[in-house]
Amino acid sequence: MAIASLSATARDGVGTGNARKLRQNGQVPAVIYGHGREPQSLTINTREVEKLLSSVSAASTVIELSVGGKTARTLIREIQRHPFKRTIVHIDFQELVAGEKVTVSVPLRFTGTADGVRNSGGILEETMHQVHIRVDPSIIPDHIDVDVTALTIGHSFHIRDLKLPEGVSVLDDAGATVCVCVAPKTVTETAPGAEGEAAAATAEPELIRKPKAEGEEEGK
Repeated sequence: MAIASLSATARDGVGTGNARKLRQNGQVPAVIYGHGREPQSLTINTREVEKLLSSVSAASTVIELSVGGKTARTLIREIQRHPFKRTIVHIDFQELVAGEKVTVSVPLRFTGTADGVRNSGGILEETMHQVHIRVDPSIIPDHIDVDVTALTIGHSFHIRDLKLPEGVSVLDDAGATVCVCVAPKTVTETAPGAEGEAAAATAEPELIRKPKAEGEEEGK
């Protein structure tokens, strides 16, 4: 389980104008909510949160959020960004409660070399890169491995084939395809001029006859 730390400050002011001033001063507006607690408005240093998000998977990393001397274990539930500048506009944190399962998305990590790739020159096509799981916050995995070693050409790996850690259940369709090994693409080359020659060879030959003399009968 990945864990990171972040500091935040409680804030009283709300509204668009207040949030705009905070962002201009290098702060990101945020909120923390969860089971049995009232939503609390916060501010976080922009540089600190940007640095954190550049090094962790936001969807599955437990953030130990320190507010006013108290620390709460949280998950980032939403990051709002400016549509053009891509700067962070707002962040939502959910406080975690021990024993209360949560839904998170975790990345898939493909391991090994598929048999069809190694021995037949095939291509491994990855159709899924993450899965949604339900799990206790204390055992959230960093990733789930997908061993493709035995995969031959024409065969697929599905959600039901995943080997999951104990206590982890996948919410995605069991029949969904995770990856597939396909045959290599073949390219048929045509020699220069061959295409025109082939067309000429298959064309209907033109029937050429000597013009009949005036009054000549057919068959003479």
